[in-house]
Amino acid sequence: MCSVKYVAHNQLAILQNGEAYFPALILAIEEAAEEIYFETYIFASDDAGRAVKGALIRAASRGVEVHVITDWVGTGHLNGSKLEDELIAGGVSHRSFNPWFRRGIARTHRKICVVDGKVAFVGGINVTDDLRYDYDPQQLLPAPRWDFAIRIEGPLVARIQREARLEWVRLGKLGLLHVIGLMRDILPLPQNADKRGLAGFVVRDNLHNRRTIQRAYLRAIGAARHSIVMANPYFAPGRKFRKALAAAASRGVEVKLLLGVGEFWLQDSVAQSFYPKMLRRGIKLYEYRKTQLHAKVAVVDNIWATVGSSNIDGLSLFLNHEANLVVKDVAFTQDLRAHIELGFADATQIHLEDFDNRPWYKRLGYNVAYVFYRLLMRIVTMGDYT
Repeated sequence: MCSVKYVAHNQLAILQNGEAYFPALILAIEEAAEEIYFETYIFASDDAGRAVKGALIRAASRGVEVHVITDWVGTGHLNGSKLEDELIAGGVSHRSFNPWFRRGIARTHRKICVVDGKVAFVGGINVTDDLRYDYDPQQLLPAPRWDFAIRIEGPLVARIQREARLEWVRLGKLGLLHVIGLMRDILPLPQNADKRGLAGFVVRDNLHNRRTIQRAYLRAIGAARHSIVMANPYFAPGRKFRKALAAAASRGVEVKLLLGVGEFWLQDSVAQSFYPKMLRRGIKLYEYRKTQLHAKVAVVDNIWATVGSSNIDGLSLFLNHEANLVVKDVAFTQDLRAHIELGFADATQIHLEDFDNRPWYKRLGYNVAYVFYRLLMRIVTMGDYT
């Protein structure tokens, strides 16, 4: 899966925030008859977590084969162990991704659910309450976390199901050669003259799909002629990604970035170290402070869009396991663009003169943070962060 393979005739529904996502997800789980594959980075022990957990256990009690993967870091060792005990007691199979860093430092950051090979969900929404901060459940957010997932029906679900099964197999005790063999068994996708609902599924891992998501972004940015809008909470791309955005702006493309701030000082500082050059190249920057921005979405020329788990930073693009949906459907992209524009309306635009008026020591701190981050990412990604 080194390049995006699109297939048409998919039905795609945008789900904004847990308020829309969890009812749709739980309904699909409640209607499951055969099997469920579910993956998430965070599976919290709050009301949202209990609701999803209960639905999964009820499905298992009906004889549905339920497979759940959670990340050992994202879900937490203690919470993950308790969750595993409860799921197994309820008949659900569970695997923790990379406990105690036995397989290196990579994490699974994917958010995927596939039910009976008929309906799938892909996006950025973790199993956690919209109003609770990701890494401190006791801290309430001022407004619901801003995030998206997509509900998918149609031929693309088979590809998502295959990848979910493969991830489950990877975490078992099969030998590396067996896993690589499975990864080469790519399912052919049907070709359709009618391109409505045209979508593809792209993943990032450290074997066969090391740069798939970044390549999808770079191809779309390189082909842009009118506009690029992106929303992302952790913006720290490598040089190639930044140059692609700058090149698009220099040829007259309107480039607008909506960035989350206020969560991690280091992350904010790294992103802000890019501001002067991007602003001088004509890229428009907006900081979203209304609540936690967790969405990883983009629209190019209103004809290409992506929604998924991948941040635009070193960890997501070069280290962790990620999953994004990419779409070439005008109705869908225009709908997603409208959602993103509402985010821009709630954000603050950053101007070059505003940045230049910041104290010199803050601007120096941004550059120091970037140098540290770049060194760290080159170490952990073994030089891939470029």
